[in-house]
Amino acid sequence: MAKLDEKLEGVYQEVLKRNPGEAEFHQAVLEVLESLGPVVSKHPEYLERKIIERICEPERQIIFRVPWQDDKGKVHINRGFRVEFNSALGPYKGGLRFHPSVYLGIIKFLGFEQIFKNSLTGMPIGGGKGGSDFDPKGKSDDEVMRFCQSFMTELYRHIGEHTDVPAGDIGVGGREIGYMFGQYKRITNRWEAGVLTGKGLKFGGSLVRTEATGYGAAFFINEALKTRKDSFDGKTCLVSGSGNVAIYTIEKIHQLGGRCIACSDSNGVIVDEKGLDVGLIKQLKEVERRRIQDYASFHKHATYVPNGKIWEIPCQVAMPSATQNEINGKDAATLVKNGCIAVGEGANMPTTPEGVKVFLDANIVYGPGKAANAGGVATSALEMQQNAQRDSWKFDYTEKRLEDIMVNIHQLCHDIAEEYGAPGNYVLGANIAGFTKVADAMVAHGLV
Repeated sequence: MAKLDEKLEGVYQEVLKRNPGEAEFHQAVLEVLESLGPVVSKHPEYLERKIIERICEPERQIIFRVPWQDDKGKVHINRGFRVEFNSALGPYKGGLRFHPSVYLGIIKFLGFEQIFKNSLTGMPIGGGKGGSDFDPKGKSDDEVMRFCQSFMTELYRHIGEHTDVPAGDIGVGGREIGYMFGQYKRITNRWEAGVLTGKGLKFGGSLVRTEATGYGAAFFINEALKTRKDSFDGKTCLVSGSGNVAIYTIEKIHQLGGRCIACSDSNGVIVDEKGLDVGLIKQLKEVERRRIQDYASFHKHATYVPNGKIWEIPCQVAMPSATQNEINGKDAATLVKNGCIAVGEGANMPTTPEGVKVFLDANIVYGPGKAANAGGVATSALEMQQNAQRDSWKFDYTEKRLEDIMVNIHQLCHDIAEEYGAPGNYVLGANIAGFTKVADAMVAHGLV
């Protein structure tokens, strides 16, 4: 990665001082600041008005207790978070993550990334994120419902279609969104469809929202491959994870002519050289909520590797779609050595700084998460449009809107990278393009 400009070193040191122990947030901030040296040289007003310091400090941080009772009557206490990071471009927009690893630093890193991701979509949405250290895995539907109702009993007072619009993330799918929407409606006595996105199709949800993040990541990398007169056609691909993002990344890659041979979950890796059976994965993960190892029970030719390392499998395209920092420098070097020519991040910040450096130095196609996985939040914004219009769009129309947005994001990142003398560097292109739009809006709004 680029060396941090001396004009920004003090900003970063202040972030470290004010936010101790939040390693993921520090990493996300540094990754953006490393791209901004030429920007602040060109726009000294950003430094004069302390735009970067202000953008690194959330407008509001909310932490609250979430008590709930399990099926045996035992009481549990979890912690809930909502970080409303930046509203310069519109109401805060970003998902809710339910996972044991969640703490304030995780939510802040995700919210910080969300500012620039949302900016790149061209939609009028600001950046925020939330969640809890609650683990929905292994819980009954009733237990998940009771937790979600307790969580929303506090969160409802901080959100609204013109203020803050949460969606799903890891551990929060249609089931959880439905329970939270029901509780919001009950408490507020308002049918405010635009307060949550990722809703069920029967109560204000949008077609393509489920597929959007995965489809969008595939669209972005396909556009990037086109700049090198290439495509997914005939490519062997790996997709980490087996949740929502991974499933629909695999599906769209197959539609674009690629062949995904492996995916994973926290227990291990499934390898199917014939090409993954997306329909079976949907059944196992979305309907039956089973582990990915059960895939091998249905396809005897497939191999399950307990605690396996997916990035050791040779491929041409890798799409990390599980969680942050899942590809380190060694993994990145292995991928490049084994012939990988493109990496597209479906997850948020899944590659460590050392891994990013390996990809950039190797001059392969590398689509960072804030650009490549922006399709999810873009389609959430399309869901908000439909809710505001009391309308419902057809699948093909919404998918075309998503594809157009991802093509535009790619073109913007590509053009900005060239303008700043780093052709093909989508990290620099995404960071500068996302930042300058937010910064200009903040300048226009004055000191608020």
